[in-house]
Amino acid sequence: MKNSILVGTLLLSTLSFGQKKNETSAAVEFKNKFAPAFQSQDFETAKKSILSAKEFIDLAAEHPDTKESSKTQYYKGEIYLGVLSLAVASGDAYLTELATPEFKQEGVDAFKKSYNTDKKYQSDVADAVYRARVLFDKSANTAYTAGDFASAANSYEWQAKFSDATNELDSNAVFYSSVCYEKAEDYPNAAKGYLTLAKAGYKGAVSYNLASGAFRKAGDIEKAKSIIAEGRKLYPNDRDLLLELVNINIDANNPAGAEAALAEAIAADPNNKQLFYTIGTIYIEMKENEKAEKSLNRALEIDPDYVDALYQLGAHLVSWAGDMKTEANSLKLGDYKYDVLLAQSNEAYKRAVAPLEKYIAKFPKDKAVLNILFQLHRSLGNTEKAMEYKARYEAAE
Repeated sequence: MKNSILVGTLLLSTLSFGQKKNETSAAVEFKNKFAPAFQSQDFETAKKSILSAKEFIDLAAEHPDTKESSKTQYYKGEIYLGVLSLAVASGDAYLTELATPEFKQEGVDAFKKSYNTDKKYQSDVADAVYRARVLFDKSANTAYTAGDFASAANSYEWQAKFSDATNELDSNAVFYSSVCYEKAEDYPNAAKGYLTLAKAGYKGAVSYNLASGAFRKAGDIEKAKSIIAEGRKLYPNDRDLLLELVNINIDANNPAGAEAALAEAIAADPNNKQLFYTIGTIYIEMKENEKAEKSLNRALEIDPDYVDALYQLGAHLVSWAGDMKTEANSLKLGDYKYDVLLAQSNEAYKRAVAPLEKYIAKFPKDKAVLNILFQLHRSLGNTEKAMEYKARYEAAE
């Protein structure tokens, strides 16, 4: 009986030693054979060594005695990364085929497990992850330059995934990945990345706006709305978020919903000058000229010295008046609308004077506005005023 127990104990010890040997053999193949061969670009030897190392480490990673070892998991990550690096460097068909998304994810998972299991290998994992990030960043840049945005997006995404192995969010990689997915018109993946960034607080309201826009382009209107609602809780006066909400309703063929979104914003904060200014600029983009003028005037009722609104109102009225004048000149000779449009244009020019003159009183050396006031007064027949602003324009630095 004692002999049986002794034999059994020896057998278990031998099996355990065998698994440890697989772990050691994998490390030796990787460090002593693959690494120098790869560095000297002896790709044939490097391929033989890395595949041998993979056989050893896969055995160690599957066995109960070594699969939880941080050393095994670290070397599994290193060896899998070695396969990826060699596939890129050599263009070997077999290695390229081996480097599937599942294969890459196994490498990421192995690094992450090692990093979170034992501090002993954390610096080694961090170094390896940095190399992985450089590898995928180069691949992404090459693909982007070639106009292959889908491949670039995929490489940037793997760059971010390897960063996650050390519990870090590579926000730049996620952002570039999302931008490339959007360029490739893969809007669901673009939206997914932008949403990750929004949740992490990256670029503030910008990421919420981009995430919503990508979901909108992907046809998921409800998701787009929910993201904008979440973003506006954090950034209630952000112009782009409000404009995106308007665009969502427009894309959904719901102009009433677009108006309702603006009305809802006003109702929630009726004395917010910045909100009315924002809504005014949105109406300008929507070519809702009367509503734009009304909103900007409302901002100035709240704060008569609100310089942004003064400038925007004056600029809007000048631009609107110019459009009406252009429209009038495009009409056929004798069209009764000609005189109507010219009169309306003239009235808009007159209304532009007051906010721009109030603005220039605060910023007397703004050459662009001085020039506009010169042209306005000349157009309106106010010669004395026109010459005054012309002189000020010429004297301004």
